[in-house]
Amino acid sequence: MNSSIPVVLVQGYGIASGNTQDPRFPGGTVSMQVPFFQLKGLDLSSYFFGTLNVDISPYSFELKDPIFSVSNIKWSEELPAENFSFFECKIEKPSDIGRDVYSALVYWPHPSTKPGFIQPENNLEILSPFIPDLNYGDPLILTAEKNNIFFRK
Repeated sequence: MNSSIPVVLVQGYGIASGNTQDPRFPGGTVSMQVPFFQLKGLDLSSYFFGTLNVDISPYSFELKDPIFSVSNIKWSEELPAENFSFFECKIEKPSDIGRDVYSALVYWPHPSTKPGFIQPENNLEILSPFIPDLNYGDPLILTAEKNNIFFRK
């Protein structure tokens, strides 16, 4: 059974996409990680190499059954190895003529191995195809199966 909640697009650190100029992450962390995920069997070539950061307040979440998990990924010489999980979801962008729906993934660098750039507790990072005309503050709808991601108010 699916569960849908309203979310708001918020500004992240800009590290995943490379929008924040950090010489440790030329092109962004996602573009550096993708080849390692590919070697383990996760093809992210159809996704934008950055994350959508969404605030799910007043909801909280429980991540349950990932579609894909990898451990001990040493994707950067600058940082220790990390563990990652990915959870299926959909992002809906309301428009004047209906809704555009995009298949997406919650991107979850495990906090226990993530060396920095920790997200606020009610924020999720989403990998999706490029979605045109998005702005910070835009309302979106996040949908997931309850056995993958459980939302509670």
